Order: sequence, then structure tokens, then C-alpha cells
Amino acid sequence: MGKVIAIASGKGGTGKTTVAAAISSCLAVLGHKTLCIDFDTELRNLDLALCMTDFTVMDFMDVVSGRLDLMTSCSESPKIPNLFFLSAPIACMPESIDSSAVKEMIDEVRSNFDFCIIDSPAGIGSGFRTAHTNVDMSIIVTTGDLASMRDSKRAADAARDMGVDNVRLLVNRVVHKNYKQIRTNIDDVIDTVGVQLIGIVPEDRYIFHALHENIPLILYRKRHAAYDLLDVARRIAGDDVPLQQARKFF
Repeated sequence: MGKVIAIASGKGGTGKTTVAAAISSCLAVLGHKTLCIDFDTELRNLDLALCMTDFTVMDFMDVVSGRLDLMTSCSESPKIPNLFFLSAPIACMPESIDSSAVKEMIDEVRSNFDFCIIDSPAGIGSGFRTAHTNVDMSIIVTTGDLASMRDSKRAADAARDMGVDNVRLLVNRVVHKNYKQIRTNIDDVIDTVGVQLIGIVPEDRYIFHALHENIPLILYRKRHAAYDLLDVARRIAGDDVPLQQARKFF
């Protein structure tokens, strides 16, 4: 049975959608059949991060409503083998989505894919709760600023309240000199959020370049942050990748 993972954040601006797309791409590159689902029914930007805007027709409501079966609704990446995408619907309020039907869809996803990465909407509203229906793990993406850390703790608590036992922390957009100037480090972020670390990803201007050149980050010619996200994907897949390598920034 496949593993289903929600990528969440307490607030916007943490790079959550980029992380969701990159981890999905990395899992696929590692040879795992991977589905990435956009549960952000209001913003719907995951297709851009996956470089699949022109290849998306159906959305997850086609599956939830029973109009189409799962595999018919999924779009396969033309650039990365093993990578599939299911878009969020247009103009659909999260509170109107039947959670029991979502649970059934996720059960079917487990039977057809090795991994499923869900891009949860920022915050802890009804969209967050829908995205965390029947998942195995929640990865909370935070930056080092105080508001992001506080909201990440709330998101982690909300995931646990949803019954998710495996909640992990990914510290994103790390700039070493900023942490040094305020005399803090990654351990302070972990202590504030209260979640076990799964990865640290530095700020990388090439993420911006890859997006605007419509190239998946893991395939981009300069991909510094992609290597750290690849390590996260390997940890998710069960490989023993020491976190000490990531702590070199501190």
C-alpha cells in the first residue's frame, strides 16, 4: 500500500507548494510511482511548480464525485517518468467537499501509487482539514521568522488533532547570515514548533529561474536546493540519510 503525505504550512510564503512539487518529482526520479494532488481549491498553483499547466484537464472532484475514475483523471508528467498530477477544482469551497468521499479516493490512491504528496492550503482552516483526511504523514514547512514558527506549531497541533501521528518539520528558505545575526539556530526552530526535523533547505534563487523556464527543479542545470529536497524524498522512502549533512549551514 502506498504512503500519503500532506505538505502543510501555518502561513503563506514558506515555499510549501514548491516543496510539495519538488518532493513529488524527487520521489518519481528515485523510481517510485508518485501522485501529487493539489488540495488548494482557492489558489491552485501546484501545476506551475510541476511544469504541468498545459497537461491538466481533470481535477480531484471528478474522482470524489464519481464522474471519472482515479487513473483517468490523473495527468502524467511529460518530463519526469513515474510522476502524476491531480489538480484542484475551480471555484469549489473546501467545506463543500465530502470528507468520506475524499477518504475513499485516498484509499484508492494507496492501491495505485507508491507515494502521494498532497499540497495542503496554507493555514489551518477547512482546506487544511480536507487535505489531512486519511493521510499517513504531515510535513510542516516553515521559515525561521517568528510568525511562521508560531503558525507552524498551530498547524502541527491541528494535524495531530486530525489523528496524524507522524508529523515532521521542514525548515525552508534558510539564509545562514540571518540566523547568525539574531543569534539563533535550527534547534531553536525545532524547539519552537515542537516537531521532529525531516530536512533543511537553503534559499536558492535558481528555484525562481527553474519555475520561469518551465523546468522541474530536479532537472534544472543549477539545482542547489534540489539536492536537499532529494535527501528529504530519500528519507520519506526509508533511506538512511543523516540530517547532520543538512546542519552544515549552522
